[in-house]
Amino acid sequence: MQWRNTPDGYGLVAIFLHWLVALAVIGLFVLGLWMVDLGYYDNWYRTAPFIHKSVGILLFMVVALRLLWRLTNPKPSPIGKPAERRLAQLVHLVLYGLLFAIMIAGYLISTADGRPIEVFGWFEVPATITGITNQEDIAGVVHLWLAWGLIGLVVLHALAALKHHFLNKDRTLRRMLRP
Repeated sequence: MQWRNTPDGYGLVAIFLHWLVALAVIGLFVLGLWMVDLGYYDNWYRTAPFIHKSVGILLFMVVALRLLWRLTNPKPSPIGKPAERRLAQLVHLVLYGLLFAIMIAGYLISTADGRPIEVFGWFEVPATITGITNQEDIAGVVHLWLAWGLIGLVVLHALAALKHHFLNKDRTLRRMLRP
């Protein structure tokens, strides 16, 4: 079992981090859409945001680790036409940018009142940026729209992988499934 990336494919660490981030992003998106419609007396009214914030902070750390891993490991040799490879690079850059922007907006929503974010009772992330007029509302709108943009890009990313697998019949998808 190959831990690190090789010219032929991704290693176990890169594959694990990719799918962990994918599952967390989809889960947070679904949870976020569901929780904003909860009523005040719903049992999940406080629990769902607590889980959403906690997983969001952990996701920030995992995405930072994934980015560090990506920068310190050789990427597998690119597959596809030059234009497709450039587009794939751009999509990956935008995916990372959207992830970080969404998580920063989420942080600004959660800390607008000056209270830290508690992460599953394990640790707290202090509120360092507060007092911006309408901080929670503005960050909330940004968080929502960027999340929709991210999900749209994730769908395109998945469709591109399926196109490579079924139409081009290359190893693009397979090398992200197993080392």
